[in-house]
Amino acid sequence: MLIPVILYANNCKLHCLCHNCKISKLKTERMAVKTDLFQSPDYYLIDDLLNEEHKMVREAVRNYVKKEISPIIEDYAQRAEFPHQIVKQMGELGVFGPTIPSEYGGGGLDYISYGLMMQELERGDSGVRSTASVQGSLVMHPIYAYGSGEQRKKYLPKLASGEWLGCFGLTEPDHGSNPSGMLTNIKDAGDHVILNGAKMWISNAPYAHVAVVWAKDEQGNIRGMILERGMEGFTTPTTHGKWSLRASATGELVFHDVKVPKENIFPSIKGLKGPLGCLTKARYGIAWGTLGAAMDCYDTALRYSKERVQFDRPIGGFQLQQKKLAEMITEITKGQLLVWRLGVLMNEGKATPQQVSMAKRNSCEIAANIARDARQMLGGMGITGEYSIMRHMMNLESVITYEGTHDIHLLITGMDVTGLNAFK
Repeated sequence: MLIPVILYANNCKLHCLCHNCKISKLKTERMAVKTDLFQSPDYYLIDDLLNEEHKMVREAVRNYVKKEISPIIEDYAQRAEFPHQIVKQMGELGVFGPTIPSEYGGGGLDYISYGLMMQELERGDSGVRSTASVQGSLVMHPIYAYGSGEQRKKYLPKLASGEWLGCFGLTEPDHGSNPSGMLTNIKDAGDHVILNGAKMWISNAPYAHVAVVWAKDEQGNIRGMILERGMEGFTTPTTHGKWSLRASATGELVFHDVKVPKENIFPSIKGLKGPLGCLTKARYGIAWGTLGAAMDCYDTALRYSKERVQFDRPIGGFQLQQKKLAEMITEITKGQLLVWRLGVLMNEGKATPQQVSMAKRNSCEIAANIARDARQMLGGMGITGEYSIMRHMMNLESVITYEGTHDIHLLITGMDVTGLNAFK
């Protein structure tokens, strides 16, 4: 519950604002004091499929969210401000690159542990999970998978610890779902290349110390490279006016004759396989993460339905409200089983990008639907910052679009089952 606290200058003891108050410097301030009462739903005893390490990892991140994220996130979202302090906190917690080997600062954990981390973070806020997803899957993963030994040693430990924040530059103003059409390019200039172009809708960009950027070389090959803040001609303007992911930092990457040393280019990858491999890792995290948002909305609606009394009884006793709750928990349970099985396949090296697309699309869809139904159950209270539901609703409108839109993921599945390409 959010408790409004009114603070007055000169120790005024009034309990309301009065026009006749003689104190000239009367100040009021609302302070959100929120107790996070979340209880995770487990209708099919899926915890029995997890080992003790999985449960310990989940509990650690859940406790972090309850202590550090839930009490502050509504305020940051209302002000459209990024909570910088969480970067170092999450680095210390170990959620950046948890599947990266420990020799590079990662956790050396499996993919189910990674998924559970993302689930708990997004239960707190999609923007918080986005920060972790970008850092781990879109920045640290390509450096580890495609980078040189020197690149790994230089960048991965600082990214893992949260000392440095990273971002991923693929999407362009005119090329989102079709990254092969990118215009950002590099030209050979001896011991370095000259980079020109722009990327947009880049999470973490305004505060990132490093950026993994994809551009076409003079032969038309897509190459990945690492840029550092401070390189001449490299700027990161902030994107303003968002109604979604308001507590997440979003911006552009602009390159004007940026000199990138050739040792900053990934040596072992060319073509779209590079960035798409990163997106597969990130989409996997989203599949788990959005279930966390769905669980939070369900838990909030369930608790509210038992406390809110209308017509002399809790609204949870009415058939239409029970229908909503029953459908929510059914979809969450199906989603839990889907991502758990996907996690097993990821651990075994058997998961396909198409399977990841199905899970990402499914989790986003059910989370958006559950958030909408939960909001309706809370009536007018559902649109206020006293509850997390409306914030989740707005955030999910971005998550359902980024890293492959809802329709694109549908076509990926369609092409996989038919063998026919509907993209061209």
